[in-house]
Amino acid sequence: MDQVLSLEEYKKMDLLRFTTAGSVDDGKSTLIGRLLYDSKSIFEDQYEAIKETSERRGEEEVNLALLTDGLKSEREQGITIDVAYRYFSTPKRKFIIADTPGHIQYTRNMVTGASTANLALILIDARNGIVEQTRRHSFIASLLQIPHIVICINKMDLVDYSEQVYEKIKDEFSGFASKLDVNDIHFVPVSALKGDNIVEESTNMDWYKGSTLMYILENVHIGSDHNLIDCRFPVQYVVRPYSDEHHDYRGYAGRVAGGVFKKGDKVMLLPSGFTTKIAKIDSYDGELEEAYPPMSCTMLLEDDYDLSRGDMIVRENNVPDTEQDLEVMLCWFNERPLRLRGKYAIKHTTQDARCIIKEVRYKMDINSLHRNEKDKTVGMNDIARVVLRATKPLFFDSYRRNRISGSIILVDEGTNETVGAGMII
Repeated sequence: MDQVLSLEEYKKMDLLRFTTAGSVDDGKSTLIGRLLYDSKSIFEDQYEAIKETSERRGEEEVNLALLTDGLKSEREQGITIDVAYRYFSTPKRKFIIADTPGHIQYTRNMVTGASTANLALILIDARNGIVEQTRRHSFIASLLQIPHIVICINKMDLVDYSEQVYEKIKDEFSGFASKLDVNDIHFVPVSALKGDNIVEESTNMDWYKGSTLMYILENVHIGSDHNLIDCRFPVQYVVRPYSDEHHDYRGYAGRVAGGVFKKGDKVMLLPSGFTTKIAKIDSYDGELEEAYPPMSCTMLLEDDYDLSRGDMIVRENNVPDTEQDLEVMLCWFNERPLRLRGKYAIKHTTQDARCIIKEVRYKMDINSLHRNEKDKTVGMNDIARVVLRATKPLFFDSYRRNRISGSIILVDEGTNETVGAGMII
């Protein structure tokens, strides 16, 4: 009998966000479909619908990839184009999966799906080994500071479940990963089609003594993934109910981007530099004694200082950098290339400003990890190091230190399109 969780228990479960990446036809969508099916996270009618579709196409097995490929063009071509988000839970943990495309022209979609992930699942086809997209996606996962990486060596059924094939790919990837900034890497030999080592241990690979994919997802430690040292609270909205019941209520609503805030803590307000204390922390579920990432809450202060959207509440002896000039690793999303000296809208935490591109330092060659300082034309899906100057000072940390206060997006003011996402160095 399945375990039924109470609402309170469900709320307390931690949430793991993970992204899938890999080359075309490595089996990402099938792997997610298998995870959902074997963990009993899909309804019977959903399964029957994809079973019917598979039979109509003349496929021998039920095509579990159809669970995630939602766009008509994706189903027709048998590829993933857009980022597909799926939600499921087990008695141990809640999950949000971002299924991202494998094609080189959709690198920007991979960056979008991976930007909030705790863990990246990178698939490698056991027949092909490490290919260009494996290196590209691993580099992006490292660049985005995703703390945990699981390498799924898939389609083991097509190489007779060979231990030698698995060990060769594992050794080759370990050599490449030594150049990347990644600390926690797991390797799992799987067959998404047959279900080997996804939720159940494989009887075909008794030489593998490690954990199944589901065991890793349920047990990987993510408590220390958030920055709990540097207190950062970007103000999103000023709460003034103007009611008789809350006549003098003035709260500052937002999402904690770093650190732990407690009632009675002494804090500094940016940009003014005034100091005060936290009088109260409110949330949807009532008053809180403390708030930490990624909680949304409303802070009330002891003194009447004027704060507005884009301001930040921090600790007096631990303040972010405040600069107009930023060095950024930028992933370019748009068909139109980056314009040197071009003006763009910049969004950082809850701040809005405008900026100018002062300089392109270099472009990254994702395959060799070399810097290209000669060709500085930044086109769609390119990753480059650039210098920006904003129209006003921004309160930021390096992306390595805090993924929230260290990231920006650029918007074309003419078309309102998001044209780039950047990590502050």
